[in-house]
Amino acid sequence: MKAISVKQPWASMIASGEKTLETRTWNTKHRGEILIVASKNPKIGDLPTGVAICIVTIIDCRQMLPSDEFNARCKVYKNARVWVLGKVTKIKPFAVKGRLSVYNVNL
Repeated sequence: MKAISVKQPWASMIASGEKTLETRTWNTKHRGEILIVASKNPKIGDLPTGVAICIVTIIDCRQMLPSDEFNARCKVYKNARVWVLGKVTKIKPFAVKGRLSVYNVNL
């Protein structure tokens, strides 16, 4: 399955459904399910790190607009792209070694 690493607290915000836009400086052509992996660092309180925590659906990828700031949980920045996320499925966390970009994880 395709996966992407996301730092905390944003990974947990995606898993809870409160962050519906992920921001990157690059596009993705991937549409459909993707595994969200909470990066190993930073460690913030009890938030999970170094594990896959949910599966979401990527619906679209486009330029970030000022109106996206609330759902992205960040301000617009230079070259910001938003990955529009849909359906969130929580999973039993399991260890994953994170990487940059989109990568494959065997389930």
